[in-house]
Amino acid sequence: MAAFTERMASVLLLWLAVCLSGTWAVDKGNFKTCDQSAFCKRQRALKPGESPYRALLETMELTNTRLTLQLINDNNKVRLLLELYRLQGNITRVKINELKPLKPRYEVPDVLIREPPTEPLSLLSQDENGVVLSLGAESQRVIVSARPFRLDIMEGRDVLMSLNSRGLLAFEHLRMRKDTQADPEGEKKEEADPANQAETAKEEEEKVEDGMWEESFKSHADSKPSGPSAVSLDFSLPGVEHVYGIPEHADTLRLKTTDNGDPYRLYNLDVFQYELYNPMALYGAVPVMLAHNAQRTTGIFWLNAAETWVDISSNTAGKTVFGKMLDYVQGSSETPQTDVRWISESGIIDVFIMLGPTPKDIFSQYASLTGTQSFPPLSALAYHQCRWNYNDQKDVQEVDAGFDEHDIPYDFIWLDIEHTDGKRYFTWDPHKFASPKEMLQGLVEKKRKMVAIVDPHIKVDSNYKIHNEIRSKGFYIKNKDGGDYEGWCWPGSAGYPDFTRADMRAWWASMFAYDQYEGSMENLYTWNDMNEPSVFNGPEVTMHKDAMHGAWEHRDVHNLYGFYVQMATAEGLIQRSGGVERPFVLTRAFFAGSQRYGAVWTGDNAAEWDHLKISIPMCLSLGLVGISFCGADVGGFFKSPSTELLVRWYQTGAYQPFFRAHAHLDTPRREPWLFGPENTALIREAVRQRYTLLPYWYQQFYQAHQTGEPIMRPLWVEYPQDPATFAIDDEFLIGRDLLVHPVTEEGARGVTAYLPGKDELWFDVHTFQKHNGAQNLYIPVTMSSIPVFQRGGSIIPRKLRVRRSSTCMEHDPYTLYVALNPQRTAEGELYIDDGHTFNYEKKEFILRKLSFTKNILSSVNMAPDAQFSTRSWIERIIILGASKPSKVTLKTAGGQESQVEFEFDASMSVLTLRKPGMNAGVDWSVTLQ
Repeated sequence: MAAFTERMASVLLLWLAVCLSGTWAVDKGNFKTCDQSAFCKRQRALKPGESPYRALLETMELTNTRLTLQLINDNNKVRLLLELYRLQGNITRVKINELKPLKPRYEVPDVLIREPPTEPLSLLSQDENGVVLSLGAESQRVIVSARPFRLDIMEGRDVLMSLNSRGLLAFEHLRMRKDTQADPEGEKKEEADPANQAETAKEEEEKVEDGMWEESFKSHADSKPSGPSAVSLDFSLPGVEHVYGIPEHADTLRLKTTDNGDPYRLYNLDVFQYELYNPMALYGAVPVMLAHNAQRTTGIFWLNAAETWVDISSNTAGKTVFGKMLDYVQGSSETPQTDVRWISESGIIDVFIMLGPTPKDIFSQYASLTGTQSFPPLSALAYHQCRWNYNDQKDVQEVDAGFDEHDIPYDFIWLDIEHTDGKRYFTWDPHKFASPKEMLQGLVEKKRKMVAIVDPHIKVDSNYKIHNEIRSKGFYIKNKDGGDYEGWCWPGSAGYPDFTRADMRAWWASMFAYDQYEGSMENLYTWNDMNEPSVFNGPEVTMHKDAMHGAWEHRDVHNLYGFYVQMATAEGLIQRSGGVERPFVLTRAFFAGSQRYGAVWTGDNAAEWDHLKISIPMCLSLGLVGISFCGADVGGFFKSPSTELLVRWYQTGAYQPFFRAHAHLDTPRREPWLFGPENTALIREAVRQRYTLLPYWYQQFYQAHQTGEPIMRPLWVEYPQDPATFAIDDEFLIGRDLLVHPVTEEGARGVTAYLPGKDELWFDVHTFQKHNGAQNLYIPVTMSSIPVFQRGGSIIPRKLRVRRSSTCMEHDPYTLYVALNPQRTAEGELYIDDGHTFNYEKKEFILRKLSFTKNILSSVNMAPDAQFSTRSWIERIIILGASKPSKVTLKTAGGQESQVEFEFDASMSVLTLRKPGMNAGVDWSVTLQ
């Protein structure tokens, strides 16, 4: 045992040496390729067009809510059960499971916010070849073809999507292993039921080498007690050349074809110094893909938590623009098509087909299934200062004072793993952080907050209360032999709580109570890292797949682990306040539905220009699948940024939803004032821009919480018929009305931004210069430039009195920026609540509709049943693209009228109304005459 411990200690030291060196890139050899993942290799070897599956139409049953139908594999006579549902909101659900599995197969719980409500299906026609069902609206129907089995979803004469059109449906049935002593009960069952007949022993013996019953990777063995259990299905998307989603990958926004390499992999992993522009798995997995063309947007949600690979092919991939033109000239009638194939190691096929037709319909459809982005406290949208690690309380105090000394606002300071007593979470280092409440109180007095890390690996130590309780309650994940699973992580030997258990999650949540988490206060929030889960000495730096969560193997639930950790932590922060305060929890690992519990970040990036660039498509991809609260470590986690890169990263991060600087233990300190006065001023300005825009960010988060729409969004979401926007991922929109093109090239003298919309006007927010839409605009830049444009026809609220934290600005006045477009009414919204509680759910908020039309700017109550009052007022209104009025009259709710002072800049057509002075929460109108 001592030798084993010594060996494990050396493994951990080696791992740490790699981490601390800061010079190694990802070791791809630590992570599987498809060829090294037996089920992926097996499934990928299947040839299209040879489907053995046939629909047995005589078994069809149609009720008001669903169709069921048996499928048979003609090669081995195993039967499957197909269930088809028409769901509310233009969604079709397809489930396929074994008709009579040897034992239950895993179906993902807790991700859907409810059992999705159904709508009636009706039979339109039926013959020996198949059936046609109506999906209700707009002549939509499903055609089920019998031989081979195939599903086509149509609207009028157009095929929207086909399932198994390439014949790549595969469902590895559970079976008895032939070469071991099997359970006689199971054998009897299998013999008694022809639907459960396995393939011949000879065939199975041949496939044993394929890793069906055991598999090794490097020094790790996977015992595979259930044998082969993979599922796969192909989808064809006629007319589609652009697909998006399936994060997390360090790749372009538009997904690439995978014909000449590995599929995109979804398997939550702690990937050290990840590489860019490849399909390797990263920390999170959301199995949702969007397909878009100028006519329609559709989506596929593949609800499976096991290791998953996604293949993408296209009949137009690789064609040059010239080749496409040649096709056009020659009258080639080949319709563009993208084919997608999903392959998962276990579980069932449970897929939701979202039929749009608009991007916003897709967001609404997906939100109806998995919920919307949680509504964070306002302060969480401000600036966060982090590093591994702030050394002690004095260090925290000095960094906090440094921000005040250099007049840079911030809201949260963060503590990484070194703040604990020997990596025991929920504790404090007794020497470095001897009086945490005193430290937290010092932050409270400045209206600031702290985040401390709480990871889900628990130090195995009989003197550690958390470990003892988890062990005594039997809450640890078990190894295949029934003992507590142990792996190596930051504390050394660690146990891993089974967060798939509701009772374990409830206990974990209770540990955040103020009387349990010693030293915690209401301004302490939480960061869940390493929750893939990360196991330093495990296969692919994660948990063995044959570890057990009750009756289920880890392979069935792997991608859910981080989702459950964040869920339990968020619940703990809510409960500690008696259900009053909104939580803030950052997670590294995530799954579909994680948006309900907090924020994510893109993990351990590097101080390189390409990592700055990739932060944009990575966060855009997350927003498309519901996770809006996304950011990247400003400055890069590994390595040391040049001052130019650091400044550009602050300028970019200031316009991304989660804005946090973070750095590795081994990097030089990089607080914003350590790079000379010029760079301090540039960083200060970027951070201040974030703070002035907090009212707009907050309103965007409120909208996202209500609708599921992304906050940071690709241009095509707002301009879905403009093909020029479909692949853009170096600029983005915040909501509908701000367009941002950060400078992400070293030594840049200028950037070219695409301004979308042929009828649009775009105003530079810094100079107020007006530009027409539907053009590529070259913008000369200096080190202070952050190219940002406000859409003509919009009204954006800001707070221009920047203070040391967002909470200090709570009662400050607003300035309204009204950007005009003569072709339409200018519109915007102003949302105000207390900024931190759930009282908005009790209708305690203000929601104002701001509009400018026919020379009248007005504020009208959009939520008459809501009650809230604010001390903030409107201190200034800036109207871009205006004409000079002769006078300006303010009319308030009581009918009183007064004249408003104004200035007009004729050279820029900017009208500034000074000190109109009305309360931000009441009705008013301003008339220009």
